[in-house]
Amino acid sequence: MSTAAAPVRTLRAGTVLADLVPASRARDIALVVGGAALTGLAAQISVPVPGSPVPVSGQTFAALLVGTALGARRGFLALALYAVAGMAGVPWFAEASSGYAMPTFGYILGMLLASTVVGALARRGADRSVLRTAGAMVLGSAIIYAVGVPYLALATGMTLGKAVALGLTPFLVGDALKAALAMGVLPAAWKLVGRKG
Repeated sequence: MSTAAAPVRTLRAGTVLADLVPASRARDIALVVGGAALTGLAAQISVPVPGSPVPVSGQTFAALLVGTALGARRGFLALALYAVAGMAGVPWFAEASSGYAMPTFGYILGMLLASTVVGALARRGADRSVLRTAGAMVLGSAIIYAVGVPYLALATGMTLGKAVALGLTPFLVGDALKAALAMGVLPAAWKLVGRKG
């Protein structure tokens, strides 16, 4: 009895995980809406940080995961939908908030940019190995803070140093854990579909 190995799927260069779903306009719409909804749901996993207007939440991890899995264009659209719907009143920002007149809105703008950048990196294979995934997640997190922290300082009138102390430093350990989770999930997903990094 012959036991032939399962064929390895050959994917064209520049493929992201979302491209494994058969292409159609309906697919793209569903992925964008699903990415926005996932980010909104993850944002509800939120823990206040004493003394800081910025909570620990799952939305940054979701935004980076959405960008990486969907690619730059769909990742951008998903986070744009998340931002616009939240500004319009959908209570799916962290702590069930909405609107744009809040000191943490800069982080949402940073997530929009970060999802686009990590999506572009994923098209170049940044999600295929542990080390490359770690690099993409670190860069994405840095982009979120590069926009969010100065916005926090401007919105609250605090110094940039204080904004770093309250809007960056308390979150570094959590971000390292999120990056570690992504380092396990994304390369493992590629191995499941038969594409090695």
